[in-house]
Amino acid sequence: MKKIIFTLMLLISLASFGASNQLLLATTTSVRDSGLLDYILPNFEKETGIDVKFVAVGTGRALKMGEDGEVDALLVHAKTSELKFIKAGNGIDRVQFMHNFFILVGPEDGKKFKDLDDALNQINKNQYKFISRGDDSGTNKKEISLWKNEGIDTDKDWYISSGNGMAATLKIASEKGYYTLTDMSTYLHLKDQLHLEIKVDNDKNLINEYSVITINPDKNKMIHYENAKIFMNWITSKETKKLISAYGVEEFKMPLFTVE
Repeated sequence: MKKIIFTLMLLISLASFGASNQLLLATTTSVRDSGLLDYILPNFEKETGIDVKFVAVGTGRALKMGEDGEVDALLVHAKTSELKFIKAGNGIDRVQFMHNFFILVGPEDGKKFKDLDDALNQINKNQYKFISRGDDSGTNKKEISLWKNEGIDTDKDWYISSGNGMAATLKIASEKGYYTLTDMSTYLHLKDQLHLEIKVDNDKNLINEYSVITINPDKNKMIHYENAKIFMNWITSKETKKLISAYGVEEFKMPLFTVE
């Protein structure tokens, strides 16, 4: 049912794909779930007259949509995959413009870890339940790389895959008392609805970098490269960076994203 609903939403968006005053953006569920797009896109539409339709999926799926010429631009967070995407000629421009951090969260039991290495190894050793997004998203790619760096095999009973976005995965972790990896912005945005606490943060290996990419117009005659470029220039401008830097400060006493 979930796949049917997603497909219908995508078809509705693609039906208006050819309109010259529109932009179809594939972005990550973490960006959507953080609330950032709802905060900044009205300004873009008012300033440019371009109507933005966005589809929130995992970064892997977003990159595939770009490769297939289904969208005009991407807002994603998996640097290695993005660079391969550009090298393959699927995208024209790429600008990294903001970041935040991934964090490890878990049940509110007061359990402490020395650092990220200790946490991952303790989860493995003690078979604490860990739920992965399992959706080829940027968060999922980062999480897999962390286990790999530790030499930990996750083909174990304690490792569970949700196949869902960040908000849904956090809610499952909260209900079941599982550990998971999340971006800080989505966690803070949903914190009051969750029974999870931060176990590891401020680790240099947990930086979460976001980029905007324009799609190669040779992919599809209906791709609006000009609109995508306007969006890229707008979202990376000094004025918009100020807007992004202010997001979250009033509610959380800290910005949810740091601009670059």
